[in-house]
Amino acid sequence: MTCRVEFVTPALRALTVRRVTNDQPFVGIKEQFLISRFEAGHSEFWTHGRSWTGAPGTVVVFEPGDVHRDTKRDGFVTYQLISFDTSHLDNVTVPRCFTHDDVRGLAFQRLHDAVNAGADRFTLECALTEAIAAMGSLDDAKWLPTRPVRRALSMLRENLTEAISLDALAAFAGLDKFHLCRAFRAQLAMPPHAYLTQLRIMQAKQLLSGGTKPRDIAHQVGLYDQSQLNRHFRKIVGMTPGQYFAKKHQGTERTAR
Repeated sequence: MTCRVEFVTPALRALTVRRVTNDQPFVGIKEQFLISRFEAGHSEFWTHGRSWTGAPGTVVVFEPGDVHRDTKRDGFVTYQLISFDTSHLDNVTVPRCFTHDDVRGLAFQRLHDAVNAGADRFTLECALTEAIAAMGSLDDAKWLPTRPVRRALSMLRENLTEAISLDALAAFAGLDKFHLCRAFRAQLAMPPHAYLTQLRIMQAKQLLSGGTKPRDIAHQVGLYDQSQLNRHFRKIVGMTPGQYFAKKHQGTERTAR
């Protein structure tokens, strides 16, 4: 597996930008609001209850908690991710995927183009404002899982560190366990246990970023031991908890001395 991440520093500090190139399908839950654009390569992926096709110029909008599963990749794929503060974007409903020639996505394309051109702060601020305005002007209904699946999701999120049985989860959702598993996979592209593992690793990343030592993480996120944490963390994040911790706190000790 090859994954290259390039961090771009735009003139507008409100934006966080990175370019990612990899050759392996991605499966996971988005942790933040993202405007993603395919720069090279082709991919088929599942999100928001349906399949999409990504090609150069395709823009995809993700919100925190969105599930993304790649179903096919033709070699290396490069995409650019732009994130920014979204505390003022409550209740925004926006189509999730735009082809390069979809006029509804022009504001998002212009924002990516401005970043790639190394535009000045004022230009980027204008492009970002237009992108936010475009979100508010779109009236496509936001996709949501069915009510039973939403209930199951809420139980998983609220009991992250607990040992949850499938029977209890199904009872809370109001379905039998067979229907729940089918509905979960159909709507979220993964079974309940995989979703719970994703949530736990997301929480582990937050704890590590906040300074918690890797050896103290496992039980705080509902995993059995360090070995299980390492296995799941490496599979989902692509590195060990120790490597992630070191990356997040690189230079901290030197600064403190």
